Amino acid sequence: MAVKTQEGAQLLTGGEAVAYAMAQIDPDVFPVYPITPQTPIIQTFAKLVANGKATTEIVNVESEHSAMSATIGSALAGARSMTATSSQGLALMAEMVYIAAGMRTPIVMAVGNRALSAPLNIHCDHSDSMMIRDSGVIQLFAESVQEAYDLTVMATRIAEHPDVMLPVLVCQDGFTLTHSEEPLVLTSDEVVKDFAGEYKVPLPLLDVEEVTTKGIFALQDYYTELRYQMNAAMEAAETVIADVFDEYSPLVDRPFGLLEEYELEGAEKVVFLMGSTAGTIKDVVDELRSEGQKVGLLRLISYRPFPAEAIRNALASVDEVIVLDRSDAPGAVPSLHAEMAAALYGSGVKLRAHVFGLGGRELVPDEARAIFAGEAPTHVALRS
Repeated sequence: MAVKTQEGAQLLTGGEAVAYAMAQIDPDVFPVYPITPQTPIIQTFAKLVANGKATTEIVNVESEHSAMSATIGSALAGARSMTATSSQGLALMAEMVYIAAGMRTPIVMAVGNRALSAPLNIHCDHSDSMMIRDSGVIQLFAESVQEAYDLTVMATRIAEHPDVMLPVLVCQDGFTLTHSEEPLVLTSDEVVKDFAGEYKVPLPLLDVEEVTTKGIFALQDYYTELRYQMNAAMEAAETVIADVFDEYSPLVDRPFGLLEEYELEGAEKVVFLMGSTAGTIKDVVDELRSEGQKVGLLRLISYRPFPAEAIRNALASVDEVIVLDRSDAPGAVPSLHAEMAAALYGSGVKLRAHVFGLGGRELVPDEARAIFAGEAPTHVALRS
């Protein structure tokens, strides 16, 4: 496969970047319903289709629940299918997200992460993704516009791999990425099309030569076995994601991984988080390193599957890990904190955690410095 990328970068928002990736893949069907801050994705994609940049059938439905329902049907019928949503839209869609995973449907969905109501808020946190964290869908979190684009290009290969056959959600922080312009280098249409390949779902619903049943009723005798198969697919996905990343990386000359290690060599304190706030933490790490402090960052890209063993290995020589969750869990331990407590159990690594950034409140460098120092103000860290 030849390496062909457009010369130079152009300024695009995260929403536009994902739409361009989708147009290059050119899915067969795209059921949609708008919601802030995801709307720019489908608006841009619709323009690209109208201008002949893709041949996708866009289906305007009456709700996000219907969008996922239609996407499941078209994907299982044999059509490569994508959709997009955010926040309350994902909440309305949640029933069908579980069904999409349980029916082993290889859907790609763009998510503009946004706080769940109430109170009403249209800005970023990760509570919408956390709501469906145990549904069986793969979730990949982008730090930048470029990464949102690249992950979307790779998502089809991950979702459609025969060992996986699960929905893949490409998540980007609402407004921080969806509406913000950053330099982006688009991979050529030919390379993306070749990389995505042809859609091939085993035993499509409309195959009259080999008739199958979809959406079966499973009682006590088979339900556990089917859930076991979903778990096996998620375990296989960790290897598949890594393999797809390795295949795509030399085509664009950019590294990809389930984790990003930043200044971990010799680090004693390390922040662990996912999403766009990693950029701020990297700047603070650079400043603190220049002052002689041994700090670093471990950024999570693959939230599901959660790469616990790789995390343990990356943090083997670290004294303290500071987990930053961008969603809360009232009455319980927030997700990343809980996952890290399990992953690091018995390792001897000290674990500290904060909830931050709810409803779009950004973490500024001085506050990040305070978090490293163990002095996080309460208006930044909701709780410790």
